[in-house]
Amino acid sequence: MANSPMTPGIAAARLPEETLEANFADLHPPLDGHEATVAADRCYFCYDAPCITACPTAIDIPLFIRQIAAGSPENAAKTIFDQNILGGMCARVCPTETLCEEACVREAAEGKPVEIGRLQRYATDTVMEKGEHPFTRGGPTGKRVAVVGAGPAGLACAHRLAMKGHDVVLYDAKPKPGGLNEYGIATYKTVGGFAQAEVDWLFKIGGIETRYGQGLGAGLSLDALAEEYDAVFLGIGLQGVNALGASGDDKDGVRDAVDFISDLRQTGDYATLPVGRNVVVIGGGMTAVDAAVQSKLLGAETVTMVYRRTRDRMSASEYELDLAASKGVRIVTGAQPVAVHGNGAVTEIEFAYVHAGPSGLEPTGETFRLPADQVLKAIGQKLDGAPEGLVLDGGKIRVDGKGRTSRDGVWAGGDCATGGDDLTVTAVAEGRDAAEDIHRALLA
Repeated sequence: MANSPMTPGIAAARLPEETLEANFADLHPPLDGHEATVAADRCYFCYDAPCITACPTAIDIPLFIRQIAAGSPENAAKTIFDQNILGGMCARVCPTETLCEEACVREAAEGKPVEIGRLQRYATDTVMEKGEHPFTRGGPTGKRVAVVGAGPAGLACAHRLAMKGHDVVLYDAKPKPGGLNEYGIATYKTVGGFAQAEVDWLFKIGGIETRYGQGLGAGLSLDALAEEYDAVFLGIGLQGVNALGASGDDKDGVRDAVDFISDLRQTGDYATLPVGRNVVVIGGGMTAVDAAVQSKLLGAETVTMVYRRTRDRMSASEYELDLAASKGVRIVTGAQPVAVHGNGAVTEIEFAYVHAGPSGLEPTGETFRLPADQVLKAIGQKLDGAPEGLVLDGGKIRVDGKGRTSRDGVWAGGDCATGGDDLTVTAVAEGRDAAEDIHRALLA
């Protein structure tokens, strides 16, 4: 959103270019070889390792760390990629502090876990920087599978199917692949064009044809796909954004946080990105944190995250919330928006304090206002309608444990489907597992 007379508080280049570049540098710089060896030596190599159970893709974490300790990061990477072909991205964006590292025995004993995420990045980067691909394509099966959605679930599914020898046609409505990894993650978590580099590396398996600018409902029909292909996998994500539900939410300066983050991800010059002087982000998840932190990094003077429930109900991890606070983001809980004020453009947003009551959240009778020239909505996304013949459950495509939908020959996974948490690593696991089931079904 460009600065204009209607939005006088939104402007670009609030900070010097060198400051912006420093602000958006790698959040967790990579380990070098010596640092990786030292970090790997802290692992107990547990036989019944709880970190494996805590990983949605069930990577054999003690094994790959032992391989790093033995001086073989290439073998470590193969161990990782066997379970998670997007292990490089997951090493950067997974909330390891609530998954594998929280379960680490060192965390329980000392309050300092083995740095599993950074070790995973060290191993996967070592292989990817060499341009090597550790898998070869299987013999052709003569089967063709359509994968709709080139996000984490679709990419993982497409790769596993190609590895099994099937021909895959990968569709995506966007002009580039990657989905959430390309368009929806804070820039400082994945720098240097890594998302696209990882996709290019993944495609080295061969057998994956890509067709961009084509999504369901935009010239692409599930009925037509089901007729043309032997199987269909849907990894279409959640395209719609929930309504704010406050009067005046159509004013200039109010926008979806996912669009704000996407602009950041696709820019080549941070100085061209406009941001408000006073920014309010509504939501309590990872998207809200990413939008709030990056607003501050762009030069916003005040950034406030407001969430309607208590802090312990926020879906963002405690680490992410602490990161936001360390960047100067104020976090307000127990309040929901009731009105956006301003003459054409937002100048204030009004909130009502709420508390949990017998009928859900109930207002306490107290209200307050925050100055705002930019309001970013991060209140969850939804599926824009049910694809033909599919049953929805809670606003998502209903699937069984294998990813099968209510329609024969159609599977689904990732954010668009019922199942696990809305995480990159969970989407990868669901895409991978659906591909294995599709393979079995096609060869039955």
